Order: sequence, then structure tokens, then C-alpha cells
Amino acid sequence: MVAFAVRGFEWISLAYFATLGAAALVRPLPPASRRLVTVAAAATCAIVVLAARFAGDGVRSLLPLALILIGYFVSAWFAVTPSRAFERWLLSWDRRWLGDPATRFAHWPRAVLALLEIAYMGCFLLVPAGLAALRLEGASWAVIDRYWSQVIASEFGSFVSLTCVFARPPWVLDERAALPDRAVHRTATRFVERLTIRANTFPSGHAAGSLAVALGTISALPTFGLITLILAVAISVAAVVGRYHYAADIVAGVCLALVAFVILG
Repeated sequence: MVAFAVRGFEWISLAYFATLGAAALVRPLPPASRRLVTVAAAATCAIVVLAARFAGDGVRSLLPLALILIGYFVSAWFAVTPSRAFERWLLSWDRRWLGDPATRFAHWPRAVLALLEIAYMGCFLLVPAGLAALRLEGASWAVIDRYWSQVIASEFGSFVSLTCVFARPPWVLDERAALPDRAVHRTATRFVERLTIRANTFPSGHAAGSLAVALGTISALPTFGLITLILAVAISVAAVVGRYHYAADIVAGVCLALVAFVILG
């Protein structure tokens, strides 16, 4: 009977956390990490089912904010041994497309670079902003469910690759970006170092998630969606400019968000 109460984004969340739990049992993980993943995955699945059964619409519409954070940090326990071959492949595309990625954007105007990196640091605000905008507009549950389904699928689709392959981000593995907006870049670098899992997600969660927010709101809120789309482009560009992501991550992230939009939109 509970299954009939479960909404689209809740099914996607259940599938994601069940996948993490199953992957933890077969992947070569340290025993402590295996226990943490399986317990976290089982507990989160239970929370989703209980919320679907007993919580009101207000709580259920906010729950994905916590689920995305949990899904992101739990995926980090799979980042044990980096794949050198995958890292070389990612770096090869950076050099093929950008030449020297560390200095490729050094000539860009300082103000432009600063704005890009500020947008990148504010990426995490887009997801709740999209929900807030829809609720203020009085969007129906069907619209909110569709929004969360697209965003959750894009975010979790980015994180789940860590169960199979782990690469270090370019700012860890290779030369760091040499940019003229030194104060802002330093702040953005510290933000990434201290508040992320320090593992590269392929596709990029930044690119996929921000684009999913734009696509998930643009039909109901055209102006908000267009502004968010511009911010999503800025975030994706900043991820490459600052060497927070590989260029291939961004391409894959955009493709993932578009697929989620076509299937779930």
C-alpha cells in the first residue's frame, strides 16, 4: 500500500540509495566504509518510505534537499583508490580542448572571472531557490514532483559513478589554475577544498544540477528559469576555468540533465 503514496523523486531516491547499498557489498571497500554505506543507505531508504507514508506535502517537498546532501557525502566513501587510466583520459580531453588548462583563461578579464567563480560558489543555492520560486508561484504538487525528479536524477546520476570509478579532481591531480582574480579564486579554492568530498564526479553534479534547476522551472517560471539557465552556464564555465572539474565532466553533466529533462520533464 505504501508504494502508491511514493512520488517520482522518491522512487529515484530509493533506487539511488539501494544502488549504493548494493554496491558497497560488492565493491572492494574498507570494512568501516562498507558498514557506513550500507547503514546510511538503509536508513535513508527507510526515511524516504516513512516520509512518503506519513509526512505532509510541505515536509516531503523539503526532504530532497537533505537527500541530495546525504547522497553526495555517502558517495565519497567509495572514493578509495583512484583510477589512473580514467584520470589520464579526463586530462587528455582537457589538453585536447584547452591546450594548457592551467593558463588557458589567464587573459580573461578579472571581473568576468570573479563573477564566474562567485556563481560557482553559489551553485548550492540554486536548488532550494528553484523550489522556493515554485512554491511562491503556487505550483501544484505535480510540478514540484517533476522539478525534484529532474534535479534528483541529475544529481544522483552524477554521484553514482563513484561506485564504479574514482578520479581525483584536476586541482588535486594537475597544475592549479593561474587566474588574475586572486582573492576570489583563493576563496573559491578554499571553498572547494573544505566543503566538498575532494573526489571528481563524472558527470559534473554542478553542471547537471544547475541545468536541471533551470529546465525544471522554465516552463512554470520563464523569467526565473532563464536567469537560472544563465547562471547554470556560468557555473559550468567556472568549473572548467577554475580547474574544479574536467571539461569532459561538464559535457557529460549537461547531457545528463538534458536526458533527465526529456525523460522526466
